[in-house]
Amino acid sequence: MAFLDKHKAIETHATLLLVLSFLVVTIGGLVQIVPLFYLENTIEKVEGMRPYSPLELAGREIYIREGCYVCHSQMIRPMRDEVERYGHYSLAAESMYDHPFQWGSKRTGPDLARVGGRYSDEWHVDHLKNPQSVVPESVMPKYEFLMGNVIDARYIKDSMSANRLVGVPYTDEMMENAEADFAAQASPDADTEGLLARYPKAQTRNFDGQADLTEMDALIAYLQMLGTLVDFSTFQPDPAR
Repeated sequence: MAFLDKHKAIETHATLLLVLSFLVVTIGGLVQIVPLFYLENTIEKVEGMRPYSPLELAGREIYIREGCYVCHSQMIRPMRDEVERYGHYSLAAESMYDHPFQWGSKRTGPDLARVGGRYSDEWHVDHLKNPQSVVPESVMPKYEFLMGNVIDARYIKDSMSANRLVGVPYTDEMMENAEADFAAQASPDADTEGLLARYPKAQTRNFDGQADLTEMDALIAYLQMLGTLVDFSTFQPDPAR
């Protein structure tokens, strides 16, 4: 009864209730936040992860600009039905260079975290030009205009610099070769040795089949990379985490 009397005193005094609630929330917040200041990294490092190549980064920006994240998530939950349909569950490290991340909040279309390599470039071109031609029940709008939007590397260094500012480890060498790497990735005749040394597993080819380098090239380069960097046959999670 004595405890209930004290509890009643707290509930009937608005100022006291406010002060005690503030103290509880403050202590709880400190318990969660303070340990993070003593950790070098809150994300488990995974072999294979790297920053986006210049062309992939441009493709990602087109993906965001066109609102693809509204209907497609990029996060596979660790549940049986998710893993069987989409592949290995997503790792935090796979989004470590995403600003902002593309986890998504709903799925009108399928998850794209492991879409890289699942379909040919030609399929992606057809799907983006006219989604219903390959998926009749699709409600996705047409993006054929991407085929006609020629792009160059005019602003790619600015984009890389912005990402570098928030922690993406683009090196001076990557910055110096940004424009050349941008063009080389979509050119079948280009020397891509330096590009592949800077961005391992980068896919190099003419993605949309046209002579000009277009937004379609960039978007497909980005999509074909998703989920391909980590070799899950050798991945072993850290038991300490």
